Amino acid sequence: METTWSFASTLAVLAGALGSGLLMGIERERRKGAGPHRALAGVRSFTLASLAGATAALLDAGWLVAVGAAFVAALGVVAYARDRSDDPGVTTEIALWLAYAIGVVCAHSLPMAAALAVVVTGLLASRDALHRFARDWLRPAEVHGALVLAAIALLAVPLAPNRPLWGEVLNPQVMVRLVCVLLVIQSLAHLGRRLLDARHAMALSALASGFVSSTATIASLGVAVREGREAARPQGGAAVLSCVATMAQLIVVAATVQPAWLARLWAPALAGTLVAALWGWALLRALPGGAMEAGPAQAAPSDPAMFKLRDALLIAALLTAMQVLVQGLTQWWGDAGLIAGALLAALADVHAAAAAVLVQGRPHDAAGPGLQWALAAAVSVHAASKTAVALASGGWRYGLVAGSGVLAHTAAFVAVLALA
Repeated sequence: METTWSFASTLAVLAGALGSGLLMGIERERRKGAGPHRALAGVRSFTLASLAGATAALLDAGWLVAVGAAFVAALGVVAYARDRSDDPGVTTEIALWLAYAIGVVCAHSLPMAAALAVVVTGLLASRDALHRFARDWLRPAEVHGALVLAAIALLAVPLAPNRPLWGEVLNPQVMVRLVCVLLVIQSLAHLGRRLLDARHAMALSALASGFVSSTATIASLGVAVREGREAARPQGGAAVLSCVATMAQLIVVAATVQPAWLARLWAPALAGTLVAALWGWALLRALPGGAMEAGPAQAAPSDPAMFKLRDALLIAALLTAMQVLVQGLTQWWGDAGLIAGALLAALADVHAAAAAVLVQGRPHDAAGPGLQWALAAAVSVHAASKTAVALASGGWRYGLVAGSGVLAHTAAFVAVLALA
């Protein structure tokens, strides 16, 4: 089918190709060098290649576009074959072909072509930073972890069947997505700890640890207080800040197992997050001189794993087991069984309880109000469990400081949920 181009649209396409070629070409010109070892192309070559692609596309001749692409590719092959430098590369050759292709794209979508030009230029300009990241900053265990995570996200999740095996539970794809989400959370916490090691900021370190386990974070902070290594007030503030991760993970669980609940839960979760963040920050800001530095960091492995797949599988199994438990109790005892199962699950993990409750239905279903109150009860029981852990691990002073914040942010969540 022939395309009729107006004069204005033709000028727009050529102007887009000109700008894209200039953008990429200027970056390459700065790195082209001089003398016999200079690179293949600079600002003029990139601009001409982009304009050639746009012109071929405007002529609406597919054969001409293909011939042009082959010609630019052949130029790159010849230039690479004649390169006698100590470290020959193909970046400029590939970028020149992309400049031609972006010129072709200009005739179909100017915004897409402009975005591609900016992305390509950014990658070209970030050579040194990307090399340092890949060679120096990134660790072998993190590369391995990223490959495993990509395999699960791109292969296991799409291939898993997407249908419940019993009622609304035991959906294989939901279970695999849970594992994937847990691995992503562990990975983010790992990267957060790496970035924060140099800063030793207690608040941010506790927040990052909370994404692994807020309860475990509260317990470890309490042990430091009991042993006399830290004061109760700042440790309690850090413990409350770790509860921000609890609210964030609650939203993640809802989005994974029953996205319909997001509209009902975002406001309560935001209220709980704000109370926990402000409460914990106030306790840390009250330190003399604004001191917020953590104690000496313990020696960490030189190449720690980005995540622990076994832990993610165990947590996902716990979440699924709690869903099955609540499903069975609900079918046996009705609403009373639903609440009983949610409370039992909350003693172990609030996210397991939330997943078990939310998977039973949607907020606008007939069971919606009962599910909402079951979730509120589960979150409350989990807050009481955290307070007990704080008292047991750090004594009454730490338990009072940390427990009051935990209960306050939970009360905010439940209150807003009740008004939703």
